[in-house]
Amino acid sequence: MIKKVLIANRGEIALRVLRACKAQGIKVVAAHSTADRDLMHVRLADESVCIGPAPGAKSYLNVPALIAAAEITEAEAIHPGYGFLSENADFAERCEESGFVFIGPRAETIRLMGDKVSAIQAMKKAGVPTVPGSDGPLPTDPAAVKAIAKRVGYPVIIKASSGGGGRGMRVVNEEAELINSIEVTQAEARVAFGDDTVYLEKFLQRPRHVEIQVLADEHGNAVHLYDRDCSLQRRHQKVIEEAPAPALDPEARAAVFESCVQACKTIGYRGAGTFEFLYEDGGYYFIEMNTRVQVEHPVTELITGVDIVAEQLRIASGLPLSVTQDEIQVNGHAFECRINAEDPVNFMPSPGTINNWHAPGGPGVRVDSHIYSGYRVPPHYDSLIAKILTHADTRVGALDRMQIALGEMIVDGVKTNGPLHQDLCADEGFREGGVSIHYLEKKLGL
Repeated sequence: MIKKVLIANRGEIALRVLRACKAQGIKVVAAHSTADRDLMHVRLADESVCIGPAPGAKSYLNVPALIAAAEITEAEAIHPGYGFLSENADFAERCEESGFVFIGPRAETIRLMGDKVSAIQAMKKAGVPTVPGSDGPLPTDPAAVKAIAKRVGYPVIIKASSGGGGRGMRVVNEEAELINSIEVTQAEARVAFGDDTVYLEKFLQRPRHVEIQVLADEHGNAVHLYDRDCSLQRRHQKVIEEAPAPALDPEARAAVFESCVQACKTIGYRGAGTFEFLYEDGGYYFIEMNTRVQVEHPVTELITGVDIVAEQLRIASGLPLSVTQDEIQVNGHAFECRINAEDPVNFMPSPGTINNWHAPGGPGVRVDSHIYSGYRVPPHYDSLIAKILTHADTRVGALDRMQIALGEMIVDGVKTNGPLHQDLCADEGFREGGVSIHYLEKKLGL
């Protein structure tokens, strides 16, 4: 097992990784910005190194500073968490070239799955179901583009190959809008991602967002940890996640589980990963693969009993997975509410000092959070301050337990989206299960 890990991240995921390391007897180095010197994982780490000023570009995205921090502390491996450099192939490559284990997939795998065009092509070859589309970058000939769109059928969606997080995409409802929409999307992609490659897909009307968690090691072992439903979204950002995904076609579900496991073996995947799908009318359509640990990984941990971060550490150490597919079973249902320091009405960030923090508790309640009374939420980073999770034998039981937990939570000093979560947990449509990705925005009038 690796002996010392540098955590190249902050907030709740940094604390989550620290706890997994401590449980394995691994020493921890906390790399932090000047704004984060009082973070809980920095206080609990065996060593800490300041890597730069508050802005992420000068600290958590500063590759030379992170490599230097690992060198001076003699860390063996670097865990990137999620966000920041977690899916940056160049960073993964730099870590390995500098003699450190990157706790994640190989650089070439990150590049393959980071480019949505190559990812879709790889998934097609592996037998994973995909959305009907252009099967690659759009040609430059307008007539050829129009022919592709006509074959796929309107509405279609134009996507930037290097896009992500809801950016670099545009829905086209009719042919008259097509060419201009492509040009606008290309221009935006060129500025945002430095790559103006775009492709086209069928735009599904009422899909759900269903994702499948996988783990794979270097010994040819790969397993799935069942699925999650992340359809409750605002502006393509997840708000509430649950596992397992409710009301799915059982035969299609079993087939897509198997295809994801086989895809991992086909591309030589290493580490934790998530296959993301749109699901509509019994059909699965691959959209992308996240080559890192997900924000919502704890809901899967609650229903399977598998510690995903601990498995990441095992895999990075060259050890085989600790579980086989036959040993992984679904136990009950779980929900996760992302608590952000933001106005619950207009969603504007609400940085500031938390005067009083009381975390909910009781049977079946898990709280992943880095905050404490007196902690100052900085304005420089994502506004996520806590993840409230509940688990019960049934979906309704877990949802009822979540309502109680949200009612117990106290955060004084900053605004949070707690009231929105309470409203959603009481929403009749959501309680029935199986809402589409457009449900929340329609509810909010966006």
